Order: sequence, then C-alpha cells, then structure tokens
Amino acid sequence: MPGDDARDSLRPTLQTFLLTALAMLAFAANSLLCRLALQHRGIDAATFGSVRLVAGALVLGLIVRFRTQPPVSPARVDWLAAVMLFGYVAFFSFAYLSLPAGTGALILFGAVQLTMFGVGLRSGGERFGALAWFGFVLAAGGLVYLVSPGVAAPPLLGAVLMAVAGVAWGVYSLRGRGVVDPLAATARNFTRAVPLALALSLVFAASARADGAGILLAVISGALTSGLGYAVWYAALSRLSAMRAATVQLSVPLLAAFGGVLFLSEAITPRLAAASVAILGGIALVLSQKSRSARRP
Repeated sequence: MPGDDARDSLRPTLQTFLLTALAMLAFAANSLLCRLALQHRGIDAATFGSVRLVAGALVLGLIVRFRTQPPVSPARVDWLAAVMLFGYVAFFSFAYLSLPAGTGALILFGAVQLTMFGVGLRSGGERFGALAWFGFVLAAGGLVYLVSPGVAAPPLLGAVLMAVAGVAWGVYSLRGRGVVDPLAATARNFTRAVPLALALSLVFAASARADGAGILLAVISGALTSGLGYAVWYAALSRLSAMRAATVQLSVPLLAAFGGVLFLSEAITPRLAAASVAILGGIALVLSQKSRSARRP
C-alpha cells in the first residue's frame, strides 16, 4: 500500500536521526560525568580515567564478541593509536579538575578539528579555498580568545591539558581512517590503553581516592557514554556522509554547555558564547567548503 511504502522510506531516516542524537548526547555526557565526579572530589583524575578505560574495554569487548558481524582480522597492531587514546582520556580527566563542562568540551572539540584540518593541509591531501581559510583562522582565533588571559578566562593549566587531549583525540581519529572494522579496532585500543592508565594511577597512588559515587560515574562514562556510545555512533556512521558526520559533532560542545547549566549550575559567560560562535562557526565554514568541493565532478 502507498502508506506502508511511505512509512518504510521514513524509517531509515528516523533511525539514523535517533542513533545520531543518542551518540551526540553520549559524547556530551562524558564531559558532564567527568566534571561531576571530579567536582565533588569523590574520585581522583587518574583513577577516573583508569576505571573509564577498563569499563569501556569490557563493554566494547562484549559487543564485538556477541555481534552478528563476523570478526575481521586486524591489519596491524597500532600501539600509537592506543597511546593516543590513553593520552586523550588522561589529559581529559585532569583538565576537568578545573574546567567547566561546556568550556572543556569546546576546547576539546576545537583542538580535535583544528588538528585534523592542520594534518590534512600539511599532508597536501586537502586544499582550502578563501572561505575555508577564513573559517580556519576564525576557529583558531576563537580558541585563542577563549583561553587568553582575563577575568573570565578558564584556568590556563586546565585549558592546556584539554587542548592536548584534543590533539591526541584528533591523531587517534586520523589513525582510524581506513580501518576495516572500526568498532573492533576501538575495542582493541581500549584494551591496550588499560595498562597505561593503570601505570598512571600507580604514579598518583599517594593522592588516589574513590568513593562509590565516583566509581559509579566513571563506570557509566566508560561503559555507557564511551563503550555503548561508540557502538551507537558507528551504527549511525554507516548511514551518514563524512561531511554530515563531522557537522553533527558541532552540537557536542553546545549540549555539554547547556548540560553544565542544568545539572552543574555552571554559567555561560559572554566569553564562552563569543568563542563558541567563532570556533563552531569557523569549523562549519571549513566543512561547508569541503562539502561543496566533494560534490564537484
């Protein structure tokens, strides 16, 4: 019947929208969960990162083990990817000792995208037009403005740590390009990153602390918003173009900022608002220019 055909044609689109929305909420929730756990001093940063990686490795391992898709043998053991994943989780955790959730997410996302754009330019694989260069400079300028000295500036150490986390995640993402089975590769990288995180916890053992609430938040961050979040995201990625996938991630810092207001009583300062417009707007300009270039014959 015509009505049934219309419903069938809408179902994949609705499913893609729901999967994408869930993934973006999960990514934003990582910032909120980490900030909430560390804000109340229920757990230290190193332990939070270790528990998050262990929980994520267990959940991703179970998903890969029991999924219907047959396993794909890895082309290589990518220890650099595992080190970058560990670096992202570690610097992310320590950065949120001092950064508000929205500010941290914005610095992280801006550093990730600028790293990937910069590597693309340096390798010669991408060429920017005037509009894209304007967007790149606007985004970089917004990031510099956000962390520049001033009364409303975020703590410098936290901002630097989060920027390093963003660079690490950007490199990790670039290492994943062309991977045949990204979900299985992520599960393996989580597993390889666990010993590194445990070693870092030993270094900070003297200041280690963890109550029930802190451990629970770290487990949720690792198992649900990281492990299951990545699984949902990979399901959505199979239905999204590369440009749409990059563009929808613009929502993550905004979701984190509003989540910080609702759940952590954080304020959206004029500096954060202006920097958000510059960073996210600049990245959107770069992505739009790349999207038009990709459509040309």
